[in-house]
Amino acid sequence: MDKDDFLSMDFKEVVENLVASDNSPNIPEAIDRLFRDIANINRESMAEITDAQIEEMAVNLWNWALTIGGGWHVNGERKIKLHYVACKLLSMCEASFASEQGIQRLIMMNIRIGREWLDVGNFIIADECFQAAVASLEQLYIKLIQRSSPEADLIMEKITVERDHFRVLSYQAESAVAQGDFQRASMCVLQCKDMLMRLPQMTSSLHHLCYNFGVGTQKNNKYEESSFWLSQSYDIGKMDKKSTRPEMLAKVLRLLATNYLDWDNTKYYDKALNAVNLANKEHLNSTGLFLKMKILLKGETSNEELLEAVMEILHLDMPLDFCLNIAKLLMDHERESVGFHFLTIIHEHFKSSENTGKVLLLYIDMLLQRKEELLAKEKIEEIILAHQTGRQLTAELMNWLHNILWRKATSSFEVQNYADALQWYYYSLRFYSPDEMDLDFAKLQRNMACCYLNLQQLDKAKEAVAEAERHDPRNVFTQFYIFKIAVIEGNSERALQAIITLENVLTDEESEDNDLVAERGSPTMLLSLAAQFALENGQQIVAEKALEYLAQHSEDQEQVLTAVKCLLRVVLPKIAEMPESEDKKKEMDRLLTCLNRAFVKLSQPSGEEDLSLESRVNEAQWFRKIAWNLAVQCDKDPVIMREFFILSYKMSQFCPSDQVILIARKTCLLMAAAVDLEQGRKASTAFEQTMFLSRALEEIQTCNDIQNFLKQTGTFSNDSCEKLLLLYEFEVRAKLNDPLLESFLESVWELPHLETKTFETIAIIAMEKPAHYPFIALKALKKALLLYKKEESIDVSQYSKCMHNLINLSVPDGASNVELCPLEEVWGYFEDALSHISRTKDYPEMEILWLMVKSWNTGILMFSKSKYVSTEKWCGLALRFLDHLTSFKESYETQMNMLYSQLVEALSNNQGPVFHEHGYWSKSD
Repeated sequence: MDKDDFLSMDFKEVVENLVASDNSPNIPEAIDRLFRDIANINRESMAEITDAQIEEMAVNLWNWALTIGGGWHVNGERKIKLHYVACKLLSMCEASFASEQGIQRLIMMNIRIGREWLDVGNFIIADECFQAAVASLEQLYIKLIQRSSPEADLIMEKITVERDHFRVLSYQAESAVAQGDFQRASMCVLQCKDMLMRLPQMTSSLHHLCYNFGVGTQKNNKYEESSFWLSQSYDIGKMDKKSTRPEMLAKVLRLLATNYLDWDNTKYYDKALNAVNLANKEHLNSTGLFLKMKILLKGETSNEELLEAVMEILHLDMPLDFCLNIAKLLMDHERESVGFHFLTIIHEHFKSSENTGKVLLLYIDMLLQRKEELLAKEKIEEIILAHQTGRQLTAELMNWLHNILWRKATSSFEVQNYADALQWYYYSLRFYSPDEMDLDFAKLQRNMACCYLNLQQLDKAKEAVAEAERHDPRNVFTQFYIFKIAVIEGNSERALQAIITLENVLTDEESEDNDLVAERGSPTMLLSLAAQFALENGQQIVAEKALEYLAQHSEDQEQVLTAVKCLLRVVLPKIAEMPESEDKKKEMDRLLTCLNRAFVKLSQPSGEEDLSLESRVNEAQWFRKIAWNLAVQCDKDPVIMREFFILSYKMSQFCPSDQVILIARKTCLLMAAAVDLEQGRKASTAFEQTMFLSRALEEIQTCNDIQNFLKQTGTFSNDSCEKLLLLYEFEVRAKLNDPLLESFLESVWELPHLETKTFETIAIIAMEKPAHYPFIALKALKKALLLYKKEESIDVSQYSKCMHNLINLSVPDGASNVELCPLEEVWGYFEDALSHISRTKDYPEMEILWLMVKSWNTGILMFSKSKYVSTEKWCGLALRFLDHLTSFKESYETQMNMLYSQLVEALSNNQGPVFHEHGYWSKSD
C-alpha cells in the first residue's frame, strides 16, 4: 500500500470518528486536518473506497455540519470547511455527474459554499466553488438539450439553469469587487444584464447590487469605478420601473452627481448637473434641490442664473428651514448679493408665518458677518420692541439670538474692543426678565465683568460679579473674578478664600463652563492666571496658594514644573529667615509635597507635547539641588530631612551618571540610611524596627553599588564613606538577625585599611540589643588590639579601654564558667596589659585596679572549681598588678596580702568552701 492509500484510509477513519463523536475538544483540530488533507486527495488515491462509500461519507459530513449547535467547539468557518470537504468528496464520485439530480446537488452545494466563503472573506476558495458551479451548470445544460422533453418543460428547466448561472455571476462580481478586480466584476455584471430580458424578475437584485458597488467604491475614492456602477444601477433600474421606485432612481442619480463633483468638479461639472437634473425629474425633493444649488455654485454660474434657481425653489413651496439653508449656502460661497436678496424675498414670503423670526435672525447673522453692524442693530432693536410688546421669539430662536450676540461680543473682546463687546452683551441682557435668570445669565454677567475690568471700571465689574455670584456661586469663573477684584482692592483674605473655593470647584467633576476664558486653556489655567495676577499685585501669600493648587491639579507636565519652580522661588527666601517652629515645619511639608508632584510629572513617559530629553535633565538638576538644600536646612528634623535627600536622589536619576551626580546620589542615600537606622534604634515595636532597618539596608546596598563603581576610577579608594557604610550595614544586619551576617563579615575581616576604632565599634554594635553576637565582638576586639600593638606610639588610654572590653567579654563578671575564650588566651591578655603597664607611667590607675580585681576574682573562680594551681597563678597575677598601683596601693596592699596568706593556707588545708564564700573582690571593696 503506497503513501496515497494510507492517506485515504486515514482520511476515511477521521471522517467516521468525527461524525460519530460527541462534543469533544479535539473536533476543531480534526476539522482543520480534513480541510488540509482534502487538497492532496483525488479519486485515484481513494481507489480502495467505492463511490457509494465516498458519497455516504460526504452526505454524513454535510448533515453532521448542519446539526452541530452553538454548544460545540466549532465556529462558523469550520462548518464551512466541513461543507467544502463534503462537496469535494462528492465531486470525486462519477455517480454525481451521471444524473441531472446529482449535478443539481453539486451546483447547489458549490453555490452555497462559495457564498459562505465570500461572506467570511476567503475569496480564492469562493471563486473556486463558483467556477465549479459554472462547470456543473454547463454540464446540466448539455444534458437538458440532449434529452427529449416537451418544449414547455425544457424552457422552464433552462430558465432555472440560467437563474442559477445569474446568481453565480453576481457572486463572482462581488468577489471580484472585494479583490479590486474591476475588469472581471464589470464583465460578470454585464453578462447578468444581458440575461435580464429572459430573467426580468432579477432586475431589482442586479440594480441594488450595482448601487452597493457604487457606494463602496466611492467611499474608497474610486470615482471612475463608482460612476460606472451607479450608471449601471440607474440603467438597470429603468428597465423595470414597476419594481424600482422613482425615489430609488433619484437617490442613485444624486449619488452619481456627488461622485462627479468629488472626482473633478470642473471636468465633470456638466455630467454632475445633468445627473442631478435627471434625479429631480425622477423624484423632486429638498436633497436634490440643495445638491443642484451646490453644483451650480461650483461652476461659473451667473447671479441671474442663481437667482432664477432660488426663485424656482420658492415657487415649489419648500419649507422655511430649507430656504434659509439655501440662503446660508449662497453666503458661504460668497454670493452675498443673491443670498441677501433671497433672504429679503423669504422674509416677505413667510411674513405671515410663525417662523418669520428665523429669517430675521439669519438676516442679522449675515449682516454681522458682512460687518454691516448699524443695519444689524436696527433689526435687533426691532426684535427688542416686538419682545417688549408681547411678540416674543420662541425659546429656540431666543437661544439662537443670544448665540449671535455673544459671538459678536467675543470677536470684539478678542481684538480688545471691550466697549463694543459690552454693547452686544447689553443687547443680550435686555432680553432677560427677572423670572428668567439662569446659568446663562450668570455667564453673561461674568463676561460683562471681564470687559469692565479691562476698562478699569471696578464698581461696575463688582456689580456684575455680585449678580453672577448670586445665581452661580460654584462656578470657577465666578470665583476667579471675585478673586481678581479682591486682589485689586488689596483684600488678601477675600482673595485667599476665593482661591480656596476655586480649588474646591475644580475638584468637582460636574463643574463645566464655556466662558470666554475657557477657550484659552483648561480650567487649571485659571489658577495659573490667578497666581500671576497675585504676584503682579504684591499678594504673595495668595500667589503661593494658587501655585500650590496649580501644581496639585494640573495634568500638563510643563505647567506643573513651572508652578513648583515659581512657588519655590517665592517661598525659599521666606523659609530661610524663619526660626525653627511648627509653622516652618508646615512650610517644609508643603514644599515636599510640591516637589514630589514635580517628580511624578518628570517620571511620566515622554509624549509629543512633553519635555525634550535635554529639558528634562535641566529641570531635574534644578529640583535636585533645591531638594538637597532643603534637606540641609532640616538638620533639626531628621525625618523630613531624609525625605528631601531621597527626593534629591530620585531627581538625580534623570541626570547623566557622571562623577558629580554619582557622589551626590551616594551622599543622599547615606544620609537617608543614617536617619532610617536611627529610627530603627528608637522604634517602639518590632514591626517598626524591621521596617526602618530593612529600608536602611536597601539604601546602604544601593550606596555600596555606587561606591564600588566610583572605586573603579581609583579616586575614592580611601573614602571614609566606605567605613561608615560598613558599620551601618553591619548594625542593620545584626539588629535584623540576618542569617547572611557571618558571610558579610568574612569579607570585612580581610579589608586592609580598617582602623582600631572601626573594630571597636563593630564590637559594641555586636552586643547592642536586640543584637547579641559575643564571638563577633571578641574577634573585632582582638583585631583592634592587634592594630594597637602595631602602632609605633600606642595611645595608652584607648589601648586600656580596648583591653578592658576584651577581657570583660572573655571573662564576664559573675561568670560560673569560662567557655567563651580559653583561660590560657585570657592569661595572655593580662600579661600583655602588665607588659604595657611596666613600660609606661600613663596607664590609667583605675584600669590597673580593675585588672587586679579581675585576675584575683578569676583565681577565686578557679579555687571554687578545685583548680588550685590555677588559683595560685591568677591570685599571684593580681599581686603583680598591685605593685603598679600608686594612690590606691596603700588601701589595697594590706588586705590583699592578708587574703593571699589565707588563700595559701586554705590551699594547704584544702578549705575551699570556706574561702570561696568570702574571697571575691570588687573595685569598691
